[in-house]
Amino acid sequence: MTRQERADIVNKTLKKLFPKADTVLHWSNPWELTVAVVLSAQCTDKKVNEVTEKLFKKYSKLADYVNAKEEEFQQGIHSTGFYKAKTRHILGAARKIQDDFGGTVPQTMEELTTLPGVARKTGNVILDRAFGKTVGIAVDTHVIRLSRKFGLTDNTDQNKIEQDLMKLIPPKDWMNYTYRTIEYGRKLSPARKVNDTDDPISIALKNLH
Repeated sequence: MTRQERADIVNKTLKKLFPKADTVLHWSNPWELTVAVVLSAQCTDKKVNEVTEKLFKKYSKLADYVNAKEEEFQQGIHSTGFYKAKTRHILGAARKIQDDFGGTVPQTMEELTTLPGVARKTGNVILDRAFGKTVGIAVDTHVIRLSRKFGLTDNTDQNKIEQDLMKLIPPKDWMNYTYRTIEYGRKLSPARKVNDTDDPISIALKNLH
């Protein structure tokens, strides 16, 4: 079976299982989405939503982040983990958006990735959800693990995995592939079952050998 054939089966099965998969982070504008995605690193989306429910009330506009006191902000996001680095990234990004982008979250990958704490994964989510621009595939831990498990890539580097997947998955499905793979990882093939092959996609791939 070619890698493309494998990818077609994976993508088709994901579509069937999770047709409406989407980010479950709560946000109401591009800046809030940026904050939520940065907070979601090494943290569950459920926990991020609990934290941002209070955070977005206290810091309701970009200027509130620009003027925020670091220690106070750290306390507000403490439970998401890595709170010192996340505080530096979020407050630094707010200042850069204010100074360099006229107070508006930029709408290109090149500009987004100049913000502290924003690499391609975060940039892809912001562009897709906030601006309806799909330029790639957001590669998180689920996407890394499952794309390797299903034989779609041999790489371990996020950017190389993204390039491999972009050749195999149709552009219209790029970000849906991310959201569906995350759902699949959570519900049907969690990390603790890394060697199990009784999940639907593994079975489908086995049957077509």
